[in-house]
Amino acid sequence: MTTTIPYQGRAAKRQAERRMRPRRSPEKPLLAFLWGGAVAVLGLWWQNTTAVSATADWLTGAGRITGLLSGYSTAVVVALMARVPALERRVGSDRVTRWHAMAGRYTVCLVLAHIGLIVGGYATQAGTAFVEQAFSVVLDYPDMIEAAIGTGLLLLVAGISAGLVRRRIRYETWYYLHLLTYAAVFLAFWHQLSTGAEFATDPAARTVWYALYGTATGLVIWYRVLTPVRLNLRHRLRVESTVDEAPGVVSVIMTGRRLDKLGAEAGQFFRWRFLAKKLRWTANPYSLSATPRDDRLRITVKAAGDHSTALARLEPGTRVWAEGPYGALTAARRQRGRGTKVLLIAGGAGITPMRALFETIPARPGDLTLLYRARRHEDLALWDELKAIADARGAKLLYAVNGPDGARPEISAENLRRVLPDIDKHDAYLCGPPGLAEESFAALREAGVPAPRIHHESFEW
Repeated sequence: MTTTIPYQGRAAKRQAERRMRPRRSPEKPLLAFLWGGAVAVLGLWWQNTTAVSATADWLTGAGRITGLLSGYSTAVVVALMARVPALERRVGSDRVTRWHAMAGRYTVCLVLAHIGLIVGGYATQAGTAFVEQAFSVVLDYPDMIEAAIGTGLLLLVAGISAGLVRRRIRYETWYYLHLLTYAAVFLAFWHQLSTGAEFATDPAARTVWYALYGTATGLVIWYRVLTPVRLNLRHRLRVESTVDEAPGVVSVIMTGRRLDKLGAEAGQFFRWRFLAKKLRWTANPYSLSATPRDDRLRITVKAAGDHSTALARLEPGTRVWAEGPYGALTAARRQRGRGTKVLLIAGGAGITPMRALFETIPARPGDLTLLYRARRHEDLALWDELKAIADARGAKLLYAVNGPDGARPEISAENLRRVLPDIDKHDAYLCGPPGLAEESFAALREAGVPAPRIHHESFEW
């Protein structure tokens, strides 16, 4: 079954966006655990501090606090870079990425505060100028030259990760410079133990700190290095063929060994590195666009840059390096209780995970709906497949494309209720550009869909 949704004005769209509410809060137990660790770190300072009286003591004490917290948050930042499957699948890759970015900003602020406060406290105590004292700390204290270099690398990574800069550089440049974080952490780690008052005389505290950083390092080595190596040696993926699906949209079909052992689900994605000229140094995330099979995987990619455009020219037999599966946009996110119906809303390249879910997510005939948003009819990639799935499953297939004058059809609560009178009894999955996700979220909430029943994931870097 196919149909369309009507057009409404831009003013209505802006009103819907103003009604946008944030997504449901992140996994509270994990956040509580992380904040609990920060409180425990503050306990180290309290235990090793007797009295604070003079100005120099206040400055130095604040510097020690910010130093401890920046050391702790650095370990958290590294652990969140590890792509731990339990976090990627339960919390969601997009949310873990936001946590990583937020923790990184906290870390940089704490590091800068630590430097300023410690040097200021020492300068006040010694009666010297701030700059003179800074040079003295770097040159005379143990492991401080390495720490200064590590801090410089960390600030470089922070600079290229700022939104204004990041949007102006290539993804590959940002990615490889971002890896300098590991070198920065290694160089800065040792001065914490050699100069930190909390660790100099407390073997238990040193052991805890080693365990903290050892755990973060172990997660990175296991999940960022060893696990991908094992996956690719075991499954040996290669390109079988490429298929043009729509203007600027291509599917890449890959074969390999024992692909049923990958553990991939519809709605998930991998980070793909194609070992071809100009592509081997870049790994980009693309969702599976079809149900994983024992001998075949498929992704469908919309040309949006040099990497995605080059995929159409891949030669059969090209070796593929994959990492994953990642993502929480799966049937497991679906909540049961008040109803068993499902609405999938896709826009642009977001159709790829939605197409896989449309084929596999459990639903009775008539209880599954896919709404596909695109600029033009010819941009409705995989449309023939979607119609075949809809016919086979007794599902509803809707589309919304711009009118001849370019007018955008609005996804509003009124329109949703018109095509799905019982919209409030649906679980909704969203995948597409940020504007579509915001508009759809607001419309679904206004239509009565509870926030915990709205599932969406973003793959922007």
